[in-house]
Amino acid sequence: MNEIVKAMIERRSCRKYKPEQIKDEDLQTIIEAGKYAATGKGLQSPKMVVIQNPEVIAKLSKWNADIMGVKSDPFYGAPTVILVLADATRPTAVQDGSLVMGNLMLAAHSLGLGSCWINRAKEEFETAEGKELLKQWGIEGDYIGVGHCVIGYPDGDLPKAAPRKDDYVITIK
Repeated sequence: MNEIVKAMIERRSCRKYKPEQIKDEDLQTIIEAGKYAATGKGLQSPKMVVIQNPEVIAKLSKWNADIMGVKSDPFYGAPTVILVLADATRPTAVQDGSLVMGNLMLAAHSLGLGSCWINRAKEEFETAEGKELLKQWGIEGDYIGVGHCVIGYPDGDLPKAAPRKDDYVITIK
């Protein structure tokens, strides 16, 4: 089977990570895959913010948990978070950022790493606090949060795929 299709079929969300940081070379490979995601008109509207600082990750995790209304760590202890933003002025912003997220997760899987798409970036970065944080990071303009891609070494086995539903595909010839 083609390696890309195999990765697409086998990748699962990881919800428990070892504390050790991923290798820089693996991170660079994952980022490169994200940079080559398809975007509307090839305009590359997304931005990726790579976060490996434990204090910043803890702050974002708590903020995310507060929005979700839980006390647990929504980032599952992952040592790396790639925040994906997209230019809100682009009509394809969400689609562009979503394709980046997909590439990041598939690249991580291909390197033996776990990943998971964590939502609520939209809610976080539409607030004044979120916009101020982006400004501190040197990100100017109108950006929406598409998602947090958490990445790390899985701590345990990944779940098995659920059976695909019978009516997933409708074919019209």
